[in-house]
Amino acid sequence: HVQLVESGGGSVQDGGSLRLSCATSGYTYRSNYCMGWFRQAPGKEREGVARIYTRGDSTYYADSVKGRFTISRDNAKNTVYLQMNSLKPEDTAMYYCAAGLQIGNCRDVAYNYWGQGTQVTVS
Repeated sequence: HVQLVESGGGSVQDGGSLRLSCATSGYTYRSNYCMGWFRQAPGKEREGVARIYTRGDSTYYADSVKGRFTISRDNAKNTVYLQMNSLKPEDTAMYYCAAGLQIGNCRDVAYNYWGQGTQVTVS
């Protein structure tokens, strides 16, 4: 059973930076997982922010965060990161880490495992 725990959220000023972390556990041996960061603001639909393949050799970003956010993973530490720079008030949301079995394109696979979320507030 895959478990995900996010950390690193907080309150920052417009233009500031934060780094989110997602500690993962429970992976079965030889299983490959896409990892993603998603966010949801009050009254809005959940948005896929960034995704990364198992080896970290390919990533995808939402247009709204391209050039400002960077997703990375350290498989030795079973941790996925989201470096967020030049934050804007519209980035305010609950951010979730998620994992999905890499059976295809990481933009399209089902993300079946989710963390509890970490709040990011930009003012």
